[in-house]
Amino acid sequence: MAWLYLGIAAIFEVVFALATEATHGFTRLGPSLLTAAAAAGGIFFLSLALKTLDVGVGYTIWTGVGSVGTVIFATIIFDESLTAWKVLAFVLIIAGVLGLKLSGRAKKTAAPVTAEVTEKTAEPVTV
Repeated sequence: MAWLYLGIAAIFEVVFALATEATHGFTRLGPSLLTAAAAAGGIFFLSLALKTLDVGVGYTIWTGVGSVGTVIFATIIFDESLTAWKVLAFVLIIAGVLGLKLSGRAKKTAAPVTAEVTEKTAEPVTV
């Protein structure tokens, strides 16, 4: 379930980035509200994923997939250029994401830590 949450969080990350471009410096209400909602949604679903995934793996994949998705959709929506260097960077990011996914492990639930409390009585101090 953590990987599904992470995928949803990455979609929110892409929407967040694209909507931020459309705000024109937060001067347009609709895209500004969408930006805020997408940021909140992304962080919420990322937090759900991080209940199981290591933060280093989860956060890196979230930002990596979000970055690749943002560049792809910005090319389509905002007519941004897609160069050979960008494509090479995508390949490297995707390879890194796959490597992290393969090396990632689920967090193990630690046994609860209990502390033994001993009661000490204060001895009177005489001057």
